Amino acid sequence: MSIMKRKGIRPAPSEISYKNMRFLILDRPSDSTLPDFLEVLKKNNVKDLVRVCEVTYKTDLLDQEGIVVHDWQFEDGTSPPADIVDGWFNLLRTRFRENPESCVAVHCVAGLGRAPVLVALALIELGMKYEDAVELIRQKRRGAINSKQLTYLKKYRPKYSLKIKNNHKQCNIQILV
Repeated sequence: MSIMKRKGIRPAPSEISYKNMRFLILDRPSDSTLPDFLEVLKKNNVKDLVRVCEVTYKTDLLDQEGIVVHDWQFEDGTSPPADIVDGWFNLLRTRFRENPESCVAVHCVAGLGRAPVLVALALIELGMKYEDAVELIRQKRRGAINSKQLTYLKKYRPKYSLKIKNNHKQCNIQILV
């Protein structure tokens, strides 16, 4: 049983893997829950943590473990602005080229809106239909992605900017807790 489930934190962290990328969607920690949060990140080989909500915890422990925190805050219930989408894709290209076995974590307040939208965008860029990306995420994050965000994803047109050449075998979809 995972640490987050044992401590009654819901929803539990959700790992989503597709092709050559792994993502971990979480809700936000506090300074008091950060040690447990850090344990989950380390267990999942997270090197980058994207925080898309306001700051509620110090990053010292994460820094000490070599986990880079990217602060890309945008308004709750909305879609990410273009500069954050560009930064997200640049991070993913760089991270998975340098370390294909790593995982990129992303969190907002509850892990149901802003964070899942970023992961959905990555899945779409990797060739998944938007409906399938939303369904995949909602299998683990019940209630994820509101109607405004769903409309954004429906209208989004992939640029296929996440094609990464490596010698690793392409994986099928996997969802793990």
